[in-house]
Amino acid sequence: METIYLCIVIFLLCLAVFDLFVGVSNDAVNFMQSAVGAKVASYRTVVIISSVGVALGAMMATGMMDVARHGIMTPSQYSFEEVMTIFLAVMVTDVILLDVFNTLGMPTSTTVSLVFELLGATFILACVKLIGEDELGFSDLMNTEQALKVIIAIFVSVAIAFVFGVVVMWLSRIVFTFNYQKHSRYSIALFGGIAFTALSYFIFMKGMGKSPYISTDIRTYIAENTTYLLGLTFAVSTVVMQFLHLCKINIFKLVVLMGTFALAMAFASNDLVNFIGVPLAGLSSYQDFMANANVASDTSFMMHSLMESATTSPAWLLGAGVIMIVAMATSKKAKNVIKTSVDLSRQDEGDEMFGSSRAARAVVRFSQTTSSSLAGFVPASLARWVDSRFFKRKSDAKEPEVAFDVVRAAVNLVLASMLITIGTNLKLPLSTTYVTFMVAMGSSLADRAWGRESAVFRVTGVLSVIGGWFLTAGAAFIAAGVVCIIMFYGGFVLKVAFMALVIFLLIRSERKYKQKKAAEENTANTYQLMMRTRDADLVWDMLRQQVARTQTHICHLSFEQFNNIVNGFKNENIKELRRAAKVLKQESDSLKKYRRQEMLALKRCPATIAVERNTWFHLGANSNQQFIYALRRMLEPIQEHVGNSFNPLPKDLIEEFEAVQKNVGRLMQLTENYISTNNFSDYRKVLEDADVLKDDLSVLRKRQIDRMQRARGNSTFQVSLVYLNLLQETQQFLSAMRHQLRAAKKFAE
Repeated sequence: METIYLCIVIFLLCLAVFDLFVGVSNDAVNFMQSAVGAKVASYRTVVIISSVGVALGAMMATGMMDVARHGIMTPSQYSFEEVMTIFLAVMVTDVILLDVFNTLGMPTSTTVSLVFELLGATFILACVKLIGEDELGFSDLMNTEQALKVIIAIFVSVAIAFVFGVVVMWLSRIVFTFNYQKHSRYSIALFGGIAFTALSYFIFMKGMGKSPYISTDIRTYIAENTTYLLGLTFAVSTVVMQFLHLCKINIFKLVVLMGTFALAMAFASNDLVNFIGVPLAGLSSYQDFMANANVASDTSFMMHSLMESATTSPAWLLGAGVIMIVAMATSKKAKNVIKTSVDLSRQDEGDEMFGSSRAARAVVRFSQTTSSSLAGFVPASLARWVDSRFFKRKSDAKEPEVAFDVVRAAVNLVLASMLITIGTNLKLPLSTTYVTFMVAMGSSLADRAWGRESAVFRVTGVLSVIGGWFLTAGAAFIAAGVVCIIMFYGGFVLKVAFMALVIFLLIRSERKYKQKKAAEENTANTYQLMMRTRDADLVWDMLRQQVARTQTHICHLSFEQFNNIVNGFKNENIKELRRAAKVLKQESDSLKKYRRQEMLALKRCPATIAVERNTWFHLGANSNQQFIYALRRMLEPIQEHVGNSFNPLPKDLIEEFEAVQKNVGRLMQLTENYISTNNFSDYRKVLEDADVLKDDLSVLRKRQIDRMQRARGNSTFQVSLVYLNLLQETQQFLSAMRHQLRAAKKFAE
């Protein structure tokens, strides 16, 4: 039995290492994206500064470990077996949820997952214990007050982060404007002094001031002289900032780097419990049980030791910090700093990650109506003055490839690090992902980055992320409860089965991720390169190649799915038809993204080219969509017909359409070859053959209508209608092919 529990502890520790790598790879963007996105320093410098912050934050994370030990449950009421079941269920659920959310592409949070997984697993076992022991209550088995406090803190922090982001960014832009170099002679020192003082207070005085590694005398001195130290810090830092400004040092860049350090430190001290809190609590439980194994069994030994505050060894914390640093420096995910928050808070237009939704359209429409109503109460002179502070001249943008300037980067980092550090000092595990994200959203809204052309997409993104929070919370609570109760009654056999499932999911997830990245990497890299390149002629060359790749891909995929649909109809293969429907739906969504990316790149091309090729670009893009629309219109009645097990397509109609299918394939392959090689020497022959085939299809349609009119009875009427629709949509399919071939030739010549 002891051996099995040892294996469980080792498994938990291995998952902790995995969580550290994955968590930091996903979350490093929270504290690195502003510094790298605003180009305040090289990537290597940002990594070094972040690494120091992570290492220091990890050493300060001891207090947060109590959340996993007794922040949700009351461990003195649970046996060693029950506690280990809860911990294993939490970690297994965490990996399963991570795999599901990654597969669906939904946003998630390690903090929200941990809290609600602990809550769900503890709740289900508490229910079991309440059934058997009438004298116990929920308040005896669960730390309901602390659990509610944690949940409210996570929820409220999202709103607070957004509001503070709006207010502070609006005031900062009013003071500095976009031309901050000319409006920061004296105010910059004050801004830098406030930022440094605020960070110093929450990190050094409130954070390190409570650290167990600092002597009692120093902690007492800091507590008794906080006001004096704050005043001294503000005065000295303001003077130093003014001196540095006179020495031509960019104070905003200094504040951004300082904020990066602070946010990395806050992230490590707050989020480390998400990755190693439960495994270390499991290790502590195992050590306590083994020390008393001769006194009680695993089902009777109660875990009173977990009621005590964690005394995590500095070696464990330092080791976790080292793993986080290695993951941050080596992970390809961490290096991709232009993530969701950057795309949604970008100052200028660009590729929008999210589409529009009904809720977002309602929010934008309501905001516009409210803004118009309130504008009547604001004096015209005041409104003009405020607008002048937000006016962005072309000369203000020194680096057009930067998502936003250093003023907003500084506000994002300082505010986010302050809010997270406050939560850490209060021992509340806030979600760093959502605090950082909502600060960025609030600052971008105040900075007027959400124009009428992009507001609906960005509001959709914000609602999606917030919705992801609720989905994560609900899924984590229910899944952890289900897994925990299965493990509790299934014993060691099902515990081992779930451990094997986790290993399988980790391997499968890694393979799927590599395949997905390989498929997306070329297009994403090309688009980013086009948007960063300043040479308009070079942008045109890259765009021409990218459009050709998109059209070639659509040609190949459309012909492939055309064959799948026709063959699925002939063979009554419903699975093949469902796969085709799924592929077409995914491709329709991808085409919208490709079209927007290519349109934005077209605007960066030389003006004469952009004007001349604009018509052909849109004709080609529309043809791409028409391929998908024609196939979906073709597929829908066929899928319904086959799914209902109606009469199959008669053999004579199958033989009649085989020649059409073969000719469509020949023309599509020629079109694909012309576009991919950029050689259109004989393209008119393809256009003529397509016209001939369309005429043949018209003849077949008339023939089919005659058959339907002469037919006796209604036994073949349904399949005849579906076949007639197939002929009509094949004509539309050929029309889309002709338009695409002409557009591709004119666009590329």
